[in-house]
Amino acid sequence: MAEAMSATEATPVFFDARLQPYRSLPPRGFGVVMAVLAGASFMLSLGCVLLGAWPVTGFFGLDVALVYFAFRASYRSARKIEHVRLTAADLTVERIGVRGDRRAWRFEPVWARLDFEEIDRDENRLAVTSHGKRLALGAFLSPVERKRLYRDLSDAFARWRQALIGR
Repeated sequence: MAEAMSATEATPVFFDARLQPYRSLPPRGFGVVMAVLAGASFMLSLGCVLLGAWPVTGFFGLDVALVYFAFRASYRSARKIEHVRLTAADLTVERIGVRGDRRAWRFEPVWARLDFEEIDRDENRLAVTSHGKRLALGAFLSPVERKRLYRDLSDAFARWRQALIGR
């Protein structure tokens, strides 16, 4: 077991990134937004009841519930993870879905190529291609983040090639 660990530790890592969708509102901020929205909704619905327009109160509650479920769906989609790792031996991509399901792909770095396509100023795509197969990377990232990932991964491949030549 110790021999297997030392062999793994000896393998140089050229790139190791954990990619996750960005959410600008942290969970605490979500609680504050929901409290303010629920409080305002309650006060307005109370005013409507006092004016005799009691059927409106249900719509105020429905609005709060819809906003709550929309935020929950957004936070759930943020549980996606992509782990991209380039070592001397291979390029691996592991995806963890919102339900915790895992999928992994392994590429030989010699044959793997990065395919970066700029569609227009605000849209681009990044993929790894090898032997006629294509795997999209960072589909949930912003175009700027995807371009940075491409540059960082390209630099890692350049370091990998340099280490391969230096052997």
